[in-house]
Amino acid sequence: MRNLKIIIEYDGAAYHGWQRQPDDITVQQTLEEKIGIITRERIRLTGSGRTDAGVHAVAQVANFKTGSKIGEVNLLRGTNSLLPGDIVIKELMEVDEGFHARYNAKTKVYLYQIFNNKYPSALYRNYSWFIKYPLDIDLIRTAALQLIGTHDFSSFCAADSDTVNHVRKVIDVSVYKEESGMIKFFIEADGFLRYMVRNIAGTLVDVGIGKLSPSGFLDVMEARDRGQAGITAPPQGLFLKEVRY
Repeated sequence: MRNLKIIIEYDGAAYHGWQRQPDDITVQQTLEEKIGIITRERIRLTGSGRTDAGVHAVAQVANFKTGSKIGEVNLLRGTNSLLPGDIVIKELMEVDEGFHARYNAKTKVYLYQIFNNKYPSALYRNYSWFIKYPLDIDLIRTAALQLIGTHDFSSFCAADSDTVNHVRKVIDVSVYKEESGMIKFFIEADGFLRYMVRNIAGTLVDVGIGKLSPSGFLDVMEARDRGQAGITAPPQGLFLKEVRY
């Protein structure tokens, strides 16, 4: 048996998230079915983590075991030829037998995009959250930098989450605004809670419009109370950018 690692790019708009579901089409299911056609095996992917419905990935990572002797290049090309246009395997390689896409991941990097302009964008409507009110990028950056470090992120966790431990370590944060009006918020951490990035983004928008001060943002984080944070930002602005090992 070979252990193969794949790096996948996908547009999540048409899928009910990454993880296989009994009644909905997901990215994992689609990949497993197409790889299985090529290898003539039942394939089960192990992903680095879940992405929710409508969320995109620049470089999701997964691995699977196969007894197929098909070469890596041919397997990649063959699978991509069967996949829909919104899912692409960018890389496929054989790795050590013990490699595990989820358990071996050290950090992940997410990107959230906010299109801040007077008018919406036809091109970026599925890849950003449109906010027409002016946002103060300096205030947003000041607030966001307070995320760095080890904290309890209960205030930014999904209200219905069954995860017990809400402590995560944020390694790095950056925020900048392009001339087009696109605000890019990058965050790297050793792990993420469900809706964590989207809840942070929603609260940062409150800072940007002046509803919440940067010190108030810190108060929200330290309160460990989801009810004090902002709304959950929509999924189309979120991208899993990188998984680091």
